[in-house]
Amino acid sequence: MDDKVLRKLFLGFIHIHILHHAKEHPIYGLWMLEELKEHGYSISAGTLYPILHTMETDGLLVREDKNIEGKIRKYYTTTEKGEVVLQEARKKAYELFKEIRE
Repeated sequence: MDDKVLRKLFLGFIHIHILHHAKEHPIYGLWMLEELKEHGYSISAGTLYPILHTMETDGLLVREDKNIEGKIRKYYTTTEKGEVVLQEARKKAYELFKEIRE
């Protein structure tokens, strides 16, 4: 399969993964990079941080800056809009996988 197609597909999965964890608890970039790595995703900070910023701009995440040991860490949590998008994504994924299995 074309690498560009796989990249787009995996980036969609990453967005869903971010919404999922940001709904459970506030997340920050380095933590999310490590979490994604545990699931087999190998992305750089240069890929992740623009995703987080775009998701914030789109109203899916809200950011809170905290001073941690003299450095500003950006924590992200899912907004109501982000929760609706996550629910829809889960529903569509479930329907798709159910159809594939039949």
